[in-house]
Amino acid sequence: MLIKCWGSRGSIPVSGKEYLKYGGDTTCIEIRTKNDDIIIIDAGTGIRRLGNQLIEENRYKYHFLCTHAHWDHLMGFPFFKPLYMAETEIKAYRCPFPGKYVEKMISRVMTPPNFPVRYSDLRAEITYADGCPGQFEIGPMSVVPISLSHPNGGSGYKFIEDDKTFVFLTDNELGFIHNSGLPKESYMDFVSGADLLIHDAEYTPEEYKTVIEWGHSTYSDALDISMKGGVKALGLFHINQERTDTEMDKIVNSCRQIISDNNNSLECVGVSCNMTFEL
Repeated sequence: MLIKCWGSRGSIPVSGKEYLKYGGDTTCIEIRTKNDDIIIIDAGTGIRRLGNQLIEENRYKYHFLCTHAHWDHLMGFPFFKPLYMAETEIKAYRCPFPGKYVEKMISRVMTPPNFPVRYSDLRAEITYADGCPGQFEIGPMSVVPISLSHPNGGSGYKFIEDDKTFVFLTDNELGFIHNSGLPKESYMDFVSGADLLIHDAEYTPEEYKTVIEWGHSTYSDALDISMKGGVKALGLFHINQERTDTEMDKIVNSCRQIISDNNNSLECVGVSCNMTFEL
């Protein structure tokens, strides 16, 4: 499978010379299966650039998954140009919750006065398929959801194809159990043996002291479950809106030092816009 990040910033998009390396777009991840199915996770502002790329490739059939309904994961949806093209077919899965949650979530983004174009005016064909809370399949890929520890809830995902595993857990607070959340040990079990884990790592341990219950993790907690769970590679994600490239580099270097001190083979990177991973 091929995984590409189109946006890794948390809470709100940012711009400026101090954010060039990791980028300023909010959450959007693209996965391509061995059969070349296209899976899009979340519609943060990064989905705008993804849409432009897909049009350039003449690709108009996609599968769509959402982790949760907070604004930074949906604000790019109206600017996804394939929505306005009649040849576009999108299959959206009923996640993070079953029922018509995702239909209402998507249509609400394009309800006046929030946006001038109504959901009903889109030219793309959008259909909905059952998904969460159980395991489901997208082409040759198995998708296993897990509840996030985050205000208002949400879902993380494990993607399995040909014995390769990618786990995506953003907006997941390992240091506090929200109403829909699970203990830290449950997430460690979920990520065990993953080839790649991209996990929320918004805060330093010092910063976290004043933001407990806000729904995000420290890089040290993400690192801890990765090392203990035997994860092969960790991508630090949901980069704080104030975090400069230089500051993020220091966090990555700190993680690598901890890994070395523990004689662990885990690879660790800060996930930046346009970064790709191949499993």
